[in-house]
Order: sequence, then C-alpha cells, then structure tokens
Amino acid sequence: MIHAPQIRIPATYMRGGTSKGVFFNLTDLPEAAQVAGAARDALLLRVIGSPDPYGKQTDGMGGATSSTSKTVILSRSSEPDHDVDYLFGQVSIDKPFVDWSGNCGNLTAAVGSFAIMSGLVDAERIPRDGTAVVRIWQANIQKSIVAHVPMTDGAVQETGDFELDGVTFPAAEVQIEFIDPADGGGAIFPTGNLVDDAGIPTIFLNAADIGYKGTELQPDINGDDRALAMFETIRAHGAARMGLIEDVQQAAGRQHTPKVAFVAPAAGYTASSGKQIAATDIDLNVRALSMGLLHHAMMGTAAVAIATAAAIPGTLVNLAAGGGERNAVRFGHPSGTLRVGAQASRQNGNWSVDKAIMSRSARVLMEGWVRIPGDAF
Repeated sequence: MIHAPQIRIPATYMRGGTSKGVFFNLTDLPEAAQVAGAARDALLLRVIGSPDPYGKQTDGMGGATSSTSKTVILSRSSEPDHDVDYLFGQVSIDKPFVDWSGNCGNLTAAVGSFAIMSGLVDAERIPRDGTAVVRIWQANIQKSIVAHVPMTDGAVQETGDFELDGVTFPAAEVQIEFIDPADGGGAIFPTGNLVDDAGIPTIFLNAADIGYKGTELQPDINGDDRALAMFETIRAHGAARMGLIEDVQQAAGRQHTPKVAFVAPAAGYTASSGKQIAATDIDLNVRALSMGLLHHAMMGTAAVAIATAAAIPGTLVNLAAGGGERNAVRFGHPSGTLRVGAQASRQNGNWSVDKAIMSRSARVLMEGWVRIPGDAF
C-alpha cells in the first residue's frame, strides 16, 4: 500500500496571554483549506493532533489542554478601516471537532505581532519605534479589536518586564481594546436579566449558590465528574436561553461558547504557583471553565465579560466586587490576579459598553513549517 508523503505548511507557534496556538497566513494554507469547510477542519485537527482518545495530542502540536489546542488564520482585512482579519479555531482534544463559534481573547494579544511580522499590515502604518496600532477584524464574532504592539528598531518588541500571572516569564506588554464587546448578536444581556449573564457570551453564577467559595483551583473541580456534569448542564441550558442553540442537545456541537464562570467576594487564597493572594489584593474572585474544565488562569474572552459585567451595576460580577459604578476591577483567578477595565454608559434605559481593555503579552515560540500527511485533509 502506498502512503501519501508528508507536506509542509508555513506556520508560527505563538504564545498569546496564557494560551498557545499555531498561526497561519491564509494564503499559505493548501488551496482546499483556504475556505471554510471539512478540508480546513481536517487539516487543523491533524496539525494539533486530534482527535486523540489518549487525551495527550502526542502526534501533533497541541498541548492536551483547552489553552494549547488552538489555531489562528490571518489574512489582509476585507473590512474598511481594518488591517487584518482574524479567524480563531478551538480544536477539541478527543473529538473530531473544530469550534468556530467564538474568539480567543488571549491569542488576540499575538495577532497584531504576527500580522506585522507577516507583512499583513501596510508598512506606512508601522512606526520604527513606539507603538503600532493594529486594527483587527475578529471574523468569528464580527467585532473590532485594536492591538497596541510595541516596536523597536522597526521590529516587534517581544521582550520586556511585564508580568502576567499564569505565564512564567515576563515579556513586552500588549494592550488590547475590545470595541463594543457584546456577544456576536449584539446583546449585552442575551436573556434580558442583569443577574443572569453578560455578553461575550459568558454565564455567571454565584459561587455560594453552587457550593463553592470562589477560591478553588483546578484539582478541586476537574477531578470531580459530578461537578463537571453540573457545569456542562448549566452551560447547555444557558446557551439555549441566550439563543445560541435551539435545543440543549446541540451544546455538544458548540464547546467553545458560552463560557461558565462563578464569582465570589474577595477572599485570600494560595494560587497554583504558590503565590499568596490576599483579599486586599483583589476586588473579587472569579473561576471559569473552558472546554469542560476549570481554566488554569482566565480566558481572555471571559476577562472581557468580567470587565463588561463589573462596569454595570446590579450584575453578579458587579455585586461580588462590592457594587456601584466602576470602570475597572482586579480579580483573583487560579494562577493569580488580573486587572481589566471597561467603559459603560446608560442611554434610554439600556446599557452600552464602548470598549473593554486589558493588557497581555505575546511572543513567537517557533516558526517554520508544520508537517502533516498529505492525505490528512
């Protein structure tokens, strides 16, 4: 039997925030994978090493967690006043499935850098020194994002002293602005109730209502099958209430969104790194699940939802932080703390959020070619 040889595809392996992913320039993909469909999904699954019944992704680039089973495809933007189109694919670990339903806020921090390095941003828009402002069209959710990328001597500045809990080493700070950060349908509160949810989309719960303190770490949740089943049931019903799916049974086909998070008032705890977090260091505690498991830090998209909800009086996030009007919060997560901000206003009885802001870091880990069997897609 003759087997097809491997092919190689230009790719860059990048860390963005607390996630890692394989980045592609759209035009570097094989022709069949340059359009959405089965061929593209099959190619990305093989690149990451999924589906893997062993849950290790040994035969691919994935790291066997939701934070490290990610893919990004970039191209010159087709939208006015934008530099680059950003498409994110969350690859399932054990199923033959790529979820295109949402964004990855963490990898967003690497999009501007990759776009500049790949020549996707017009040269006249890139300063030799200072900050390059990259206008990103997030194609999954049809939203605008602005990345502020530091530049030195005409190149992206990746090294620096900005520290991000959940990432071991410091790097250069990249500020990200999420413009009009409602969910893809444009509703800040898809169910219409302030205490139910906030867009992006994320379902917020009071930790005490489900038997938790809000200071839990991954082993407290991820080793409890009953707890994981409960959170998945909540997620499925929340997706239906949000109008993201028609029936709860469809939730299995939409694993990336919505997210589920639980909140609690500020309390001290020991982070997964051993770092002591005092109650006075934070405004509230938040724990969030991604792809069925408690996240080791905080997803970028969930952080945007937290910032948005915190800025609006009466939401569970806002109440856990002490209530009232605020434009920023610092919350505790399993790896440490994170500060996020949002600008909210009320007009004609309806809340509007102009933008949410957070800082992340990003850097290239490896670049060259990724190889897969030629008959894999």
